[in-house]
Amino acid sequence: MDGGLKLAAVSDPDDAIGALRGTLPSSLPPLRWRLPLGPPPRPSISSSMASLSSPEALQPELWPPLPIPSPIDKDSPAEFPEETSAGDLYLNFKLARGSDPPIGASPSRRHPIAYNQMMKAFGHAGEVDQVLRLLREMKDSDLTPNVFCYNTAINSLVSADRRVEAEELFEEMKSSGVRPNVASYNILVKMYSCYSFQFDKACSVIDDMVINRLRPDSTTYSTLITGLCRVGRIDEALDFVAIMWEENCPPSVQTFTAIVHGFCLQGNLDDARRFMEFMDSKQCPPNVVTYNVFVEALCKVGRFDQVEKVLEESKLKGWKPNVVTYNTYMNGLCKWGKARDAFGLLKVMLENGLCPTVVTLNILLECLCQESNFLEVKYLLERSYELKWDIGVVGYNTVMSRLSDVGRWWDVLKLFVDMVKKGINPNTRTFNIFIHCLCKAGNLCLAKHLFYKGGFVADVVTYNTLIHWFYLERNEKEVQALRLKMVAEGVSPNIITYSILIKGLCRGRKFSEATNLFLGSFEMTDWEVVELLNLLEGMGRQGFTFDAFVFNGIIRALCRKGSCQSGDLLCLTIDKILTFR
Repeated sequence: MDGGLKLAAVSDPDDAIGALRGTLPSSLPPLRWRLPLGPPPRPSISSSMASLSSPEALQPELWPPLPIPSPIDKDSPAEFPEETSAGDLYLNFKLARGSDPPIGASPSRRHPIAYNQMMKAFGHAGEVDQVLRLLREMKDSDLTPNVFCYNTAINSLVSADRRVEAEELFEEMKSSGVRPNVASYNILVKMYSCYSFQFDKACSVIDDMVINRLRPDSTTYSTLITGLCRVGRIDEALDFVAIMWEENCPPSVQTFTAIVHGFCLQGNLDDARRFMEFMDSKQCPPNVVTYNVFVEALCKVGRFDQVEKVLEESKLKGWKPNVVTYNTYMNGLCKWGKARDAFGLLKVMLENGLCPTVVTLNILLECLCQESNFLEVKYLLERSYELKWDIGVVGYNTVMSRLSDVGRWWDVLKLFVDMVKKGINPNTRTFNIFIHCLCKAGNLCLAKHLFYKGGFVADVVTYNTLIHWFYLERNEKEVQALRLKMVAEGVSPNIITYSILIKGLCRGRKFSEATNLFLGSFEMTDWEVVELLNLLEGMGRQGFTFDAFVFNGIIRALCRKGSCQSGDLLCLTIDKILTFR
C-alpha cells in the first residue's frame, strides 16, 4: 500500500496514528528484518553528458536542500565544560563567525578538545585531508584521540562520500580501545541511509547499537527515515515512525519534516499538506524548515497562489517566514519567468525586516541574466554595492558566466576588474569562467598563461576546460602535460575528464589507449560508472565497435571494486552490453 494512501484513507488524526501503529507486528523482530533486503530504487541519473559549453561541466546533481540530521551536534566539548579552556572558547567564537583555520594549522593547546574543535572547523570547510592530518598528528604525538575526535573525522569522511575510509576508521577506533557512542553509530546510519541507500546495513548498525547497550535516539531514526523518503519508500518510513512511538522515542519535527519532504519529492502535495495537519494535531507543529520544503514543492509546480496562502496563514500557524522562505519563493518565480513578481518579493522582504543575502541577490542576478537584461544587472550590482548588500563572488560569477555564454568577452574582463577593485576576491570558479571565456574566444595561449601564472588553485573543472579545448585544437602535447600536472597536484579526474580523454583518443583512432583508460576509470563511484556506461553506449551509436576484451575487463573491474556482491551495477552493465549485440 502506498505511503500516501495510509494517511489519505483516514481523516481523523487519532485514526491516522492508529493506522501507523497498526503496521507493527505483535512482536518486534531484529531491525535488520524490518526492511526488505533488496536494493532501494536508485536516484535518477542523467542519461546524457552535461554540455561542455559551461565551465561548471558536470557538477554532481544535489538533492533538494533538506538537511540531514546531524549526528554530532550534541557530540561536543560542551559535555565536559570543566575541561574547556579560554582558548577553546575563543576558537569556538571564531568558528561561529565563519573564520576557517589556515591549511596546515594546529591547535595551540595539546588537548583532545582543542584538536576536535579545529578538526570540526576543517570538516565544515570541506578540508577532509586536514581533519585526518590532525588525527594522525594526535596519534604521532602520543595524544590519544577520544571518541569525539574519531566521530568528527568519520563524519567528515562520510560527508565527502569517502565511505570505505569511514568504515575503516570506525573499525580502527574500536580496535584502539575507544568505545563508540550513539553519535558514532548515527554517523554510520547516515552514511548507509543518505549516501549509499543501503538500508539493510543501516538497520544492522542500529542492531549493533542495541547489542552494545546503546539506545537509538531520535536522530538515529530520523536519519534512517530521511534516507527512505529520499528514495520514495515513504510507506516504510511511516512504519519506522510507528516503531519510534512503540520504543518510547517520540518523533521530532525533523522526523516529520523528512516525511513531508518525501511526499513533496513524489509530487504528492495533498498528502504533504495532510501530514502537516497531522503534525499539528500531535503537538509537534511544522516549523519554518517544514514550510520551506512545502513552499519549494509548490513553486516547482507553479502553484504560487497556494504559496501566497501559506505565507498569509503563517501568523495564525505560529511560524515566521525567514530569508530562506523568500529566497525559495523568489527562485520559483524566476524559474517560471515571473521576474517582476520576484523583484516585488524583494520589497516584501525588506518591509519584514529581512536583509537580502548573497543567495537572494544571486537568484535575482540569475533571473536577469537568463533574460539577458544586462542593463538591469549592472544597476543591481551598483545598487547593492551602495546599500552595502553583500553581493559576493557568487553573484559576479553568475553574471560573468552568462556574459561568457553570449560571447561578450570584453564585458567579462571589465566585470572581473570591477570585482577586484571593490575588494571581492575571485575564487577558483571565477578563474574557470575567465579561462573558459578565453578558450571560446580562441585565445588558448592566454588561457594557458592564466592557468600557470594566475595564482589560484585549479580544480578538476579547470583541467577539464583546458583539456577539452586543447583536444579540439589537436594539441596532444598540452593534453599530456595537463594530465601529468593533475596527477602531480593530486586533482582527481571525474566523469567529464574521462569522457573528454576517451573521446579525444577515439577521435585520434587510438582505440587501445581509450579502452585501457575506460577500464582504469572504474575506481570511481557507482554513479560515475553508470555515466561511463552511458558514454560507451553513446559511442556505440556513433559507430564505434567493442570486442569481448572490453566487456570482460569491465565485469572484472566491477568485481574487483566489490560491485558484484549487491549485483545491481553488474546487472546494469550486462544489460548495457546486451544492447550492443
